Amino acid sequence: MTRKMFAVLGSALFLIIAQGLVAGFVPWWISKWKPQAPFLGFAPMRAVGALLLVVSVLVLLESFARFALQGVGTPAPVFPTRHLVVKGLYRYVRNPMYLAVVSIIFGQAMILGSVSLLAYGTLVWLTFHLFVLAYEEPTLRRTFGTEYDAFSANVPRWVPRLSPWSGDTRQD
Repeated sequence: MTRKMFAVLGSALFLIIAQGLVAGFVPWWISKWKPQAPFLGFAPMRAVGALLLVVSVLVLLESFARFALQGVGTPAPVFPTRHLVVKGLYRYVRNPMYLAVVSIIFGQAMILGSVSLLAYGTLVWLTFHLFVLAYEEPTLRRTFGTEYDAFSANVPRWVPRLSPWSGDTRQD
């Protein structure tokens, strides 16, 4: 129970600090959250951006909760999960947290009509992609072995599946 409590607290802290910085403070710093003309002069783009932002925040919160409660750890490398998380949104895509963070930034860009935020969101995605390739996937492969191999062979890294993967992997 103590480990699960630390996982919840650690995940909440990591969510506030890391995601708050990447998807909150830096977008504010870039844009001061001042609206520009809507993209392509299409005002409904702001509503699409708002919807993307709201859905992405929900995805991020669900993913963080799943890491703490099912994985019994945090997304932070200093307190990793004890179990590979392959349920919930992870049945559709391997990286829902990263996708959610980038989508939050893109949602803000659409709401504000900010090309600078679009560029920043693209840079964030590229950084996440390189981190996933260079560190995260090799670490997960070493830690979880064939369980991760089956997961990665069936669940895409970035583009979600249309139907959930129902693979049989261990989940305590």
